[in-house]
Amino acid sequence: MTFKEQIQQGIPPILPPKKEYDPAINHAPKRKEILSAEEKKLALKNALRYFEPKHHAELIPEFSEELETYGRIYMYRLRPDYKMYARPIDEYPGKSLQAKAIMHMIQNNLDYAVAQHPHELITYGGNGAVFQNWAQYLLTMQYLSEMTDEQTLTMYSGHPMGLFPSHKEAPRVVVTNGMVIPNYSKPDDWEKMNALGVSQYGQMTAGSYMYIGPQGIVHGTTITVLNGFRKIKQNPEGSLFVTSGLGGMSGAQPKAGNIAGCITVCAEVNPKITKIRHEQGWINEIVTSTEELVARVNSAKAKKETVSIAYLGNVVDVWESFDKENIKIDLGSDQTSLHNPWAGGYYPVGISFEEANKMMAENPDLFKEKVQETLRRHADAINKHTAKGTYFFDYGNAFLLEASRAGADVMAENNIDFKYPSYVQDIMGPMCFDYGFGPFRWVCTSGKPEHLLKTDAIASQVLEEMAKTAPDEIQQQMQDNIKWIKGAQENKLVVGSQARILYADAEGRIKIAEAFNQAIAKGEIGAVVLGRDHHDVSGTDSPYRETSNIYDGSRFTADMAIHNVIGDSFRGATWVSIHNGGGVGWGEVINGGFGMVLDGSTEASKRLASMLFWDVNNGISRRNWARNEGAVFTIKRAMEVQPLLKVTIPNIVDENLLS
Repeated sequence: MTFKEQIQQGIPPILPPKKEYDPAINHAPKRKEILSAEEKKLALKNALRYFEPKHHAELIPEFSEELETYGRIYMYRLRPDYKMYARPIDEYPGKSLQAKAIMHMIQNNLDYAVAQHPHELITYGGNGAVFQNWAQYLLTMQYLSEMTDEQTLTMYSGHPMGLFPSHKEAPRVVVTNGMVIPNYSKPDDWEKMNALGVSQYGQMTAGSYMYIGPQGIVHGTTITVLNGFRKIKQNPEGSLFVTSGLGGMSGAQPKAGNIAGCITVCAEVNPKITKIRHEQGWINEIVTSTEELVARVNSAKAKKETVSIAYLGNVVDVWESFDKENIKIDLGSDQTSLHNPWAGGYYPVGISFEEANKMMAENPDLFKEKVQETLRRHADAINKHTAKGTYFFDYGNAFLLEASRAGADVMAENNIDFKYPSYVQDIMGPMCFDYGFGPFRWVCTSGKPEHLLKTDAIASQVLEEMAKTAPDEIQQQMQDNIKWIKGAQENKLVVGSQARILYADAEGRIKIAEAFNQAIAKGEIGAVVLGRDHHDVSGTDSPYRETSNIYDGSRFTADMAIHNVIGDSFRGATWVSIHNGGGVGWGEVINGGFGMVLDGSTEASKRLASMLFWDVNNGISRRNWARNEGAVFTIKRAMEVQPLLKVTIPNIVDENLLS
């Protein structure tokens, strides 16, 4: 069968042979035992819904084995034999260009070079899933190949509920992930529902088909590192940034350090992902002992090198050895997947990677105890360094939250706030999000590098023209972005699809997108998918990260994210998504995203102008109402540009009247 025929077939009527487990692939760890005997039967019944009754007797023992061995039913047998990558859009079968673009994006999320655990359909973060099992993937791709522009596909946590009649201006796909009743949003609730096959953790851009590999966060990480050094008034040259995590999103850190021009040490316990990141050029060197690391860092400091070093081991050993050897850490953070601390997101110190994975599955209570012991040691070591002048920030991965729950010394004197700020709270919020700057991204669905090069040139030209008249308040952001896009090709950021990310405000996003649409109409480039990280101005309500610089008491509300996805859906998005979880954990955040296909048409031009304006200014209006100075400035400027926009401006109270 051809590739197109396999896509159109969906779940095959004749079962393919059982597939052997491939140990060469980076696999998800075994999930903990959480289902009762009756619930295991229910999980099997749920999985077998995808198959005709004649196959049930053959599949029951196989699915039972998967559930016992891995804690989930992945249906490995159905994993396709064709190579998984973002093919040029013309290679996909279908009646809708928009649907073909979505297939392109789904396959990119599952590309072996992009996905963290591709055989378990997990893109990043340890549990950020595109689908729960391979039957869902096959059925979804089949639906997309049949879809017309008069239909909408509804996705319930990886399950394609079906195609429904709609209209051309409606989204082609509506995605929800993990949207459970609030009282059932604890980590063990997720473990149980995921094991039953009824809900999944979509992370942010994993379950919304908008992940573009580590590049997706490189730009934001670069801006964070640069602004971190600006905050402490220090030149990155010869300065040391220490962090950990080389998985999906966190893999961007060493590349960002190189672009910023500092020395980066990033610890990682998983040898496979460390090797992959080194082969991809995202890290320069791998070191396996603290003695060697100390010597290498001292040498780099003396020579003021720009270098990224992966330490294959636990980051706690790095912090403690650098304290002992009196190595000054200038910037410090952590980007392990602490939203998922008990299932592979963070590993205990003093235990090998293999032993820890075994303990995680066979003795989860002991594993949790060891993780919390490590968090306390980790925090203690950080405290010693900050006492010497290190600037430490929480990277929005729930490090401080989980450390506090473990009893670590991370609380401020009021015992309410953390002693260290979130990077959004201290850097990205006031410097970027309040002014509307966030991670806008695009993908050239032709798969041609020359088309991506063309879009880079278009974006650069648009930004340089805008910078001529931009107000002083946003000149730094403009110049950072112009420098970024001009260096995008030489930094070799592409992994997977021909994609790019750029921090832009509403005006920049609209002007860049319109220029792309015109280039498509002229035949200069093929169709382009627009999107963004959910980690943006408007898409996410997350009290310890995206909305951590909201101080009016509303940071635990989720109105903004819900309004964002509703507003995007009727203003022209090709697909929309809303998730529980993402970055900081199940039950800790609500986040939404979108995808929009540009095809060169007049209709696409109207949609992009309407939707992108809302997608940013929804968040600016909320930040303005929270009395954030930069957001008040930005929303007033937006109202001057768009006479139909009228936003309530807060009145500021004289603090002396309240004393």
